[in-house]
Amino acid sequence: MAQTVIFPKLGQTMEEGAIVKWLKHEGDQVVKGDILFEIETDKANLEVESFFEGTLLKILVGEGVTVPVNTVVGFVGTPGESLPDAPPPAAAAPKADATRPKPAAAPAAAQTARPQPEAAPLSPARALPAPVAAPAAAPAKPVAASPRARALIAECAIAAAPIRGTGPQGRVTEKDVRAYLDAHQYAALRITPAAKRLAQEKQVDILTVRGSGDGGRIMVEDVECAMRRQPRPMSRMRQVIARRLTESKQNIPHFYVTVTADVTDLMALRAALKAKGIAYSVNDFVLAATIQALEAFPAVNSSSDGISTAWRGDVDLGMAVSIENGLVVPVIRAAQNLSLAELRARAQALSEKARTGKLTPDEMTGSGFTVSNMGMLNVDAFSAIINPGEAGILAVASARSAPAVYKGQLAIRTLMALTLSADHRIVDGALAAAFVNAIKTRIEDVGAWRSLV
Repeated sequence: MAQTVIFPKLGQTMEEGAIVKWLKHEGDQVVKGDILFEIETDKANLEVESFFEGTLLKILVGEGVTVPVNTVVGFVGTPGESLPDAPPPAAAAPKADATRPKPAAAPAAAQTARPQPEAAPLSPARALPAPVAAPAAAPAKPVAASPRARALIAECAIAAAPIRGTGPQGRVTEKDVRAYLDAHQYAALRITPAAKRLAQEKQVDILTVRGSGDGGRIMVEDVECAMRRQPRPMSRMRQVIARRLTESKQNIPHFYVTVTADVTDLMALRAALKAKGIAYSVNDFVLAATIQALEAFPAVNSSSDGISTAWRGDVDLGMAVSIENGLVVPVIRAAQNLSLAELRARAQALSEKARTGKLTPDEMTGSGFTVSNMGMLNVDAFSAIINPGEAGILAVASARSAPAVYKGQLAIRTLMALTLSADHRIVDGALAAAFVNAIKTRIEDVGAWRSLV
């Protein structure tokens, strides 16, 4: 009997997702462990493995189609065997009320996920501030095309949508693609190999590119110009980032408090430790100071829906990590129980997993407060957008040498701006000032750090 392939539910909060790409086609042989398709959720791109061996008999859900979890998307079995009836894909579940706080979302790198009936909760990862943007239009309905037609479309770097299919149920065949190419005089186009490779890689329709070279020859710069002109849909994850952070700015009354920490002595301590083979980053000390401050000011380690406030027990600290295609926020759970060395090790491990695309969904959900450190990016100061469900986020700028009054004398010191973005429904000005100054005091207390290292 043919085995059903379902769209996996990767967590209790996951309701839907879309198949980005099928890596197997109908008629392909499949062995256990093969990657069948890549999916896109609110949090990440994930590869889904096959638990069956046989032939991919039927694909029910095409690329780009959003379906609820546990939807049957295909069948694996023996060629010629009958297929069980499968219900049509259900409509996606309605979204939750946008006025209530929800975890913010951010992209994560691709990783392998195994479909499971029940899995650890998968909540959206957090993102750092992004420009307010309107949600992009939903992806166009994918074009049904034969494998040979898809291969020819990709080879020629053209769009599939305008091609009229004459196959069964409007399926685009190789003959349809060649007729479309002839009708648009594709053979007469003069395209440099580099321009064609770029158009293939970036999925630019070469027929929409105007050549600027001799005789209308299409150059790389022409493809790049077309890429800038043509609107390109945001990925599902970027749409979620735009929507959630827009909701945050609209629904959470932000206000900001900035202090400047003198990290001159801390830098000297770091250098001394490094000489002994112990490498602590500035961020390690910032995280530790933030954890201590959150314990001292539990109101900042809470959330509100505008009607009630929920205080958290543990300090589950979010740590923003920049990756190639965006940002993710792994969570250091129960961080108040970690020593400085354990905190450093945990932060390093999570950062490495984030950059290599190996974070699990459970490692990207449930933070109560977030630290966003742009110190390595040469910035004087910045303000971050609060992740819905949290009371604040700390923005850490670059440490810079500057004139300052130190012990009554003008001196060159190393200074670092810390900006707290706070939810005014929970945190008032005096509390915010006390909290961010507590972080500053702890960062500057080098004597305390010496006792911890």
